[in-house]
Amino acid sequence: MDSFLIEGGVPLRGEVIISGSKNAVLPIMAATLLTAERCVIRRVPALTDVGYMSKILRSLGAEVILEDGTLTVRAAQLSGFGDYDLIRKMRGSICILGPLLARLHEARVSLPGGCVIGTRPIDLHLKGLRGLGAEVDTEGGYIRVHAAKLTGQMVFMGGRTGPTVLGTANILMAATLAEGVTVIESAACEPEIIDLAHFLIAMGAKIVGAGSPTITVTGVPALHGADHEVITDRIEAGTFAAAAVATRGEVMIHGARHDHLVAVLDKLREAGGEIVYCASGIKVSARADFKPVDITTMPYSGFPTDMQAQMMALACLANGTSIITERIFESRFMHASELMRLGADISIEGASAIVKGGRPMSGAPVMASDLRASAALVIAGLAASGKTQVNRVYHLDRGYERMELKLQKLGARIQRVEEE
Repeated sequence: MDSFLIEGGVPLRGEVIISGSKNAVLPIMAATLLTAERCVIRRVPALTDVGYMSKILRSLGAEVILEDGTLTVRAAQLSGFGDYDLIRKMRGSICILGPLLARLHEARVSLPGGCVIGTRPIDLHLKGLRGLGAEVDTEGGYIRVHAAKLTGQMVFMGGRTGPTVLGTANILMAATLAEGVTVIESAACEPEIIDLAHFLIAMGAKIVGAGSPTITVTGVPALHGADHEVITDRIEAGTFAAAAVATRGEVMIHGARHDHLVAVLDKLREAGGEIVYCASGIKVSARADFKPVDITTMPYSGFPTDMQAQMMALACLANGTSIITERIFESRFMHASELMRLGADISIEGASAIVKGGRPMSGAPVMASDLRASAALVIAGLAASGKTQVNRVYHLDRGYERMELKLQKLGARIQRVEEE
């Protein structure tokens, strides 16, 4: 396994280009299963999760070619039975369920895995598919769905912590080939859902309301191939923005969409960041002092859970106490104990982390527990004095494209090494 060696204390300066969105491209890749025709997806990031999804599509019978950020998929001949070991490794793989059911009328996939950040049940996915007329069974680690036909209905996708993003994506894709009209209520409003809808519309789907809590889908007999460019990754953009502030640097972040980052940029300003909107993205720098912030994660357009860990790293540098409350996942504070190895003062009380900032941060060996926790540890290491070793950065490779190379271009003293 690889790790990052970081010599901290260097302000990040320069320009960085944001890659395509991980959370957008995976459902879009799954959507290519809805047609036998050729689909082209552009701005595809080089991530291990994209590699896994490509293997999953191939295991189902699709032809998949990835060259220089352009993915070509042709799923002319398909099997509805996915590879157990591949699918169980990645949470996003559950997105193949809706397309396979819609096109083949049956599917069998393993229960998906992913980062260890708390319980992420798929009950709403299955409830939605049942609402469209599917029979659902779970046994031996597999989910099996079957439907002679899917029929449009009103489907409610709200859950205990808000709408389900992947569940909305699954029902949205399945509904494109259902008979009649499907109304998805309490739908997820994330930009990644809008991007998926744009791809489906380019394939011939009839969709209205994506990006709002109510999405209406009028089923069509068949979909055709399409050519689509994925949106840029708002979480990668937010991560580099947080890193620029934490190191008191100045970074031009090309491709960052401020309309996708309203809540994040608001908190970065509150913490001491200076944000300038530009035609090609945003420029981020920092004031001399950092102020504490209170954050509560919420469904979009609230503060994203995927930026909680990165903001905790920044809060460790503030002069005062920040309170960070996690309302989406119940086990997403595993990075707190690792930040404490670097000198942070953090206590966990239920769903909240109390961060007493202003203590000196110094480098130490730390262990990454999940994708966004890894990013937080990198940010902390960049801001700390001395050397930090972030172990198990394979988590990072799932969602950040060549992060260490992008940071090196900004002046960071960071290198990838093989763990001993």
